Amino acid sequence: MHPAKVKRKSGVVVRAFRRDAAKCSVVELDAPGQPAWPMEKLADEGFFEVFIPGKKIFHHQLRFETSWGDIHQVYNAYSFLPTLSEQDLYLFNEGNEHRIYDKLGAHPRKLGDVPGTAFAVWAPAASRVSLVGNFNGWDARYHPMRPLGGSGVWELFVPDVGEGELYKFAVWDAHGHMRLKTDPYGTRFEGPPNNAAIVHSPRHHTWGDGEWMARRAAQAGNPDRPMSVYEVHIGSWKRNLAEAGRCFTYRELAPMLADYVTDMGFTHIEVMPVAEFPFPGSWGYQVTGYFAPTHRWGTPEDFQFFVDHLHQRGIGIIVDWVPAHFPRDAFALAEFDGTHLYEHADPRLGAHQDWGTLIFNYGRHEVRCFLVASALSWLDRYHIDGLRVDAVASMLYLDYSRKEGEWIPNRYGGRENIEAIAFLRQVNDLVHHYYPGVLTIAEESTAFAKVSHPTSEGGLGFDYKWNMGMMHDTLLYFQKDPVHRKWSHDKLTFGMVYQYSEKFIMVYSHDEVVHLKGSMLAKMGAGTLADKAANLRALYGFVWTYPGKKLLFMGSEFGQRTEWNYDIGLEWQLLQHPEHEGLRLLVRDLNRLYLSEPALSTTDFRPESFRWVNGNDGDHSTISFLRFDAEGRTAWLVVGNFTPVTRTRFHVGVPHKGYWREVLNTNSSYYGGAGFGNHGGRPASTIPSDGFEQSLSLTLPGLSVLVFKWSADAPV
Repeated sequence: MHPAKVKRKSGVVVRAFRRDAAKCSVVELDAPGQPAWPMEKLADEGFFEVFIPGKKIFHHQLRFETSWGDIHQVYNAYSFLPTLSEQDLYLFNEGNEHRIYDKLGAHPRKLGDVPGTAFAVWAPAASRVSLVGNFNGWDARYHPMRPLGGSGVWELFVPDVGEGELYKFAVWDAHGHMRLKTDPYGTRFEGPPNNAAIVHSPRHHTWGDGEWMARRAAQAGNPDRPMSVYEVHIGSWKRNLAEAGRCFTYRELAPMLADYVTDMGFTHIEVMPVAEFPFPGSWGYQVTGYFAPTHRWGTPEDFQFFVDHLHQRGIGIIVDWVPAHFPRDAFALAEFDGTHLYEHADPRLGAHQDWGTLIFNYGRHEVRCFLVASALSWLDRYHIDGLRVDAVASMLYLDYSRKEGEWIPNRYGGRENIEAIAFLRQVNDLVHHYYPGVLTIAEESTAFAKVSHPTSEGGLGFDYKWNMGMMHDTLLYFQKDPVHRKWSHDKLTFGMVYQYSEKFIMVYSHDEVVHLKGSMLAKMGAGTLADKAANLRALYGFVWTYPGKKLLFMGSEFGQRTEWNYDIGLEWQLLQHPEHEGLRLLVRDLNRLYLSEPALSTTDFRPESFRWVNGNDGDHSTISFLRFDAEGRTAWLVVGNFTPVTRTRFHVGVPHKGYWREVLNTNSSYYGGAGFGNHGGRPASTIPSDGFEQSLSLTLPGLSVLVFKWSADAPV
């Protein structure tokens, strides 16, 4: 309905398109009894028009009659004012509307007493945008959307369209070519090969994790707390073997996973990406729905139940978040409005060399706003406790995986991606501002400075950084035959050179057990299954007592024999073998020890809490170090022997007289080892060693790590 003047008479003109209508008329709602104004059918396809003289715009509906005699009376979508304010649009274009996910996309709501859905999409270069779905027969003539000034946003409230409706945007570029695009801000999607968004409000779940959320907020600003993370791929942790190996849903998996993780002593799980993605083989790292849990394992409410249940069981949840790149699928973000809207136009900036994907244009305000909103939406709608940011190194450097001539230097002539760095700082600051206690974690493999330092100190603002260097070094060491390890002893010690430059998490993630790299067990040098299990137990004993938080990929805790396959469940049947069950029991006990002893879990970032006893004994492939609590009331001695040779009367210096209790031995028969040890502990003798005035005379079983505890409160 528009003001109009016909033959010098003022009034309003109403136009409507109803392809199934034989007749159509306009009904004034505020004038009961007023006759309807019949509309003239101008085109056989169903286009109607009427001029109503002497009227200003009024509250109305359309009444239409089909050729088979049905009569319908409906609201006209174009009789409702825009649902976005000028302030919303201003902040979005400025890049500072942090909750734009509540404005763009599809939002079921009432305007007055009229139910419907408000749709909005950003497509600044589009010449036309229409909403299509089942509700209009996927006919783009029905619901052309309205451009909102120069904002680039197109909007329309459609009455009587509610939750469960499928929809897409038909987007015409400047040359008249039309693309069918899914909603960048969609909250739910149908499964492949289809890819429509589904109108859905993610606000239905009634949360029961209030105590957890309060504790989380109280821990804000304290990064040095116990943290042992179990990395999980939801679709392949376990399968329902009774039903042809189908995936468990979020709801089915929640209690099973909570039971297992609680028993194993992990503090958090980290789930590989759950944001919607089209290709299962990408494991979720090629995202097309940045605001929607994938349909594969249930609804948004099912995922909320999953998180809620874990919280109520005392388990935190971290999700992989992927702002580094996105796939080229024609239905999604790529060339969204006919231009390179979300990505760079120049492939030297916008094409990812390794994965065949596209790189976000972090310098564009609205793109930055989109990504910030994605991060915040997972914390708001789904109570997520942490974001592990994937492929940070690829974001930081313009020449990442590029040869000379394949990249464009920044404005200062350097290789750093200035816009991406600014974005990472912004998103980290906003996460910590809005959600105190939520963690951000960088998967970053270079020597970029201050990744896990506050932005106020010139850092990127992450809470933690994955320790990729120590992971690579230790795996290189343990992959060698023990007879050759003496030449690589520095692989165990070099990490301490940079250990306190960042807040590190020690990680053995899914990336280490795919692409023909072999499982963790398969990496463990030569020898029998028993030898490999002993090596892996020794590696875990070393890592769990070394400074840094912990992360282990599922299946690695019990020695999965084959590489991880996203399409099948883990090899749980292996637990019937003592080598595998022993590994699982060791990881469980390492977690329990780690959580119960502050010296091992709350001093990771204090250099004074760590001291080498002997880090130079490469000839014997042994290593020893101390961990101290902040008060100096306890000391922990860790001794590793990484050859099969059992060493007796092996002297290791200690800083205190008295009794040193053997609290863990990876060679214990309980863990599948031979059972050699030190009969519960050793008293310190007066024989000097390793720069100390006293020492312990120890039996060091082959391929083992032993942990001893001294306490000032214990009798001498």
